[in-house]
Amino acid sequence: MMAKKNFPLRIDPKVFEAIEKWAADEFRSINGHIEFLLRESAIKAGRLPKKDMDKEK
Repeated sequence: MMAKKNFPLRIDPKVFEAIEKWAADEFRSINGHIEFLLRESAIKAGRLPKKDMDKEK
């Protein structure tokens, strides 16, 4: 598995609060949930082939 890349993220407080609650509902960390949402969006948009994500597991 490749090392994860770190970077600062500026986010609207209301969006953060919504993601924070959503992450708790899904039993994920906030960071893990943001990564999940980004990954799912990238796959749906055809920017990240699902098969590439399966290789990392």
